[in-house]
Amino acid sequence: MDIVSWVTDLMETLGAPGAGLAIALENLFPPLPSELFLPLAGFTASQGRMGLVAAILWTTAGSVVGALLLYYLGAALGRDRIRRIAGRMPLMKVSDVDRSEQWFNRHGKATVFFGRMVPVFRSLISIPAGVERMPILQFTLLTAAGSLIWNTALILAGYLLGANYHLVDQYLGVVSKVVLGLVVIAVVWFVVSRVLQQKKDHARK
Repeated sequence: MDIVSWVTDLMETLGAPGAGLAIALENLFPPLPSELFLPLAGFTASQGRMGLVAAILWTTAGSVVGALLLYYLGAALGRDRIRRIAGRMPLMKVSDVDRSEQWFNRHGKATVFFGRMVPVFRSLISIPAGVERMPILQFTLLTAAGSLIWNTALILAGYLLGANYHLVDQYLGVVSKVVLGLVVIAVVWFVVSRVLQQKKDHARK
C-alpha cells in the first residue's frame, strides 16, 4: 500500500483525527509529504467525510504535537552534549554551535513561526528550539500560529480543487525542490570552505 492510500484509509477510518495523526508523523519524519496530506484532507472534507474546520484544527494539533516531541528531543540532548558532538566531528567546530545559538537567540521567534511554512525545515527547527530551551508556551503558540496558516492554506486549496487536489502537491513540489536545492548548495559550500580552511591552517603550522 502506498503512502497516499494509507493516509486516505486513515482519514476514512478516523476522520479529522486521522488527518491530525498523519501530520504529526510528517513532523517526525520530514520525507512524508504534508504538501499532499493537507490538500487530501481538504478534498476529503469537500466530500463530506470530515468537517473542514475539524480538519484544520486536528492537523494543526498534529503539527504542534510532532513539533513538541522534537523540541523535547533537543532539550534532552542539551547544549553541552551538542557541543561535545560538534567537537568530535571533522568538519564542525564548537564555535559553529555557539554562533548558531547566538543566531537563534536573535531570530528564534521568527524562525519558529515562518519555519512552519518551509518544507523539511519546519520539522528540524524544533530541535534547536529545544536545545536553547525556548520558553515552551512561546514555542507552542508560534508553532500553532505558523502551522494554522500553512495547514489552512493547503486544506482550503484541496477543498476548492476537489478531485484535482494533487495539483497542489505538484506546484509546491517545485518550490520544495528549489528550497532543498539551496540547502544542498549551502551544505556543499560549507564543507568545501571548511576543508580549504583546515588545509590553510595545516599549511601554516
